[in-house]
Amino acid sequence: GSRGFCTDASRKPVLGEKCSKLDSREKEEVQGQEASSLPAKEGHFQFKELYENPWTIPNYLCIARIVLSPLVGYLIIEQYFHVSLGLFALAGATDLLDGYIARNWPNQKSALGSALDPLADKILISVLYVSLTYAQLIPAPLTALIISRDVALIAAVFYVRYKTVPPPVTLSKFFNPCYTTARLRPTLISKINTAVQLFLVAASLAAPVFHYTDSVFLQSLWYITALTTTVSAYSYYHYGKKTVEVLNKTK
Repeated sequence: GSRGFCTDASRKPVLGEKCSKLDSREKEEVQGQEASSLPAKEGHFQFKELYENPWTIPNYLCIARIVLSPLVGYLIIEQYFHVSLGLFALAGATDLLDGYIARNWPNQKSALGSALDPLADKILISVLYVSLTYAQLIPAPLTALIISRDVALIAAVFYVRYKTVPPPVTLSKFFNPCYTTARLRPTLISKINTAVQLFLVAASLAAPVFHYTDSVFLQSLWYITALTTTVSAYSYYHYGKKTVEVLNKTK
């Protein structure tokens, strides 16, 4: 029977325990047996089962950022700009902190985090852009462009996940956070674009507080953000597979 977080009904009993408590040697032996038992198909990769502990501090910080997103969005709609600006700064601090921890403590770095961090950013950005558009601080076409790009990227992530989960693909496998399959590699322009988008959010939130809502500065940021968003979307299309590292490939 399975009692842990990182379990799958189709796996052997040794994998029914929590992944954090499995002996590393036992995991390697079982993974090797399961990988070798997968049928080889011409033109297809074989995949082995890899597991990791997803309950890391950076991942918790990403989850906190996701939870904060609708709250900040609600405050923007209700025009509590002072409070929403403060909470947005807090969300930004969690983004910086989770990256710092993951870079400096190897045991806090995870493949899940490589997907969860940009996902948290996209959820935060999407919610805030919709809210700021509702508050008439960001133009609707720019928000539509940003959300369209993010939806396409999230769909691509789900596709990669589906293609790299060892068959048979089940919902429990697909959504198991302990199940390691791939790590994302954001492009440089994508990182720049995220920074630009977040800067525009901060500037837009501060605009009604410091009374510069109709400034040329904000309007210039709209065009810059539209440009970086478009270039970033193209960079993922151009580099394609280079932005994904498959971790459980055996062939």
